[in-house]
Amino acid sequence: MKGVFIFLADGFEDIEALATRDILKRGDIDVRTVSIREDKKVTSARCITVLADMTLGSLLEAEDGKPCTAQDMLIFPGGMPGSKNLGACRELIGLMNRHYSLGGSVAAICAAPNLVLSQLDGIGTATVTRYDGCEDLLVAKGAVTVNRPAVTSGRIITGRGPGHSIDFGLEILKMLAGKETAAKVAAAVTLPCDC
Repeated sequence: MKGVFIFLADGFEDIEALATRDILKRGDIDVRTVSIREDKKVTSARCITVLADMTLGSLLEAEDGKPCTAQDMLIFPGGMPGSKNLGACRELIGLMNRHYSLGGSVAAICAAPNLVLSQLDGIGTATVTRYDGCEDLLVAKGAVTVNRPAVTSGRIITGRGPGHSIDFGLEILKMLAGKETAAKVAAAVTLPCDC
């Protein structure tokens, strides 16, 4: 699937989804939010209802199956039960695996690395971070877990949790638009950047 998409399920972590989107928009990335339900309205873990740009059904209808580049990104925020809902969506997991096999990148934060990316064909020996205590499925697949705000391992980016959402967004932006753009956005939100 060509493009940059953030997938939302009821119970998504507000900060992880919206701060990531904000950072990417500040870096001039065309990022779209996708509801995994037929309804574009999605309710966060903090009971805030947002209107997604599109539904998973409409995205799947538009899927072209053409080769992707590392700049084509599928992003999975954490939160509970949001991560569990994402991981249980067979159509989404199928899309993620097709996207990755065609050369695209994936990113997940908090509980989503464990509940979503653990189902990625090729997670193998990737180095990932995740919310503390949410690593059993990743470790069982052979992934190496570390305690860092955000980690890039090939075409896989992971973030630790809500407090590291901006670091996660900047790590994605660095892959999509380069270190210079990520550093400019970090400076604009008055954060130091290890870009």
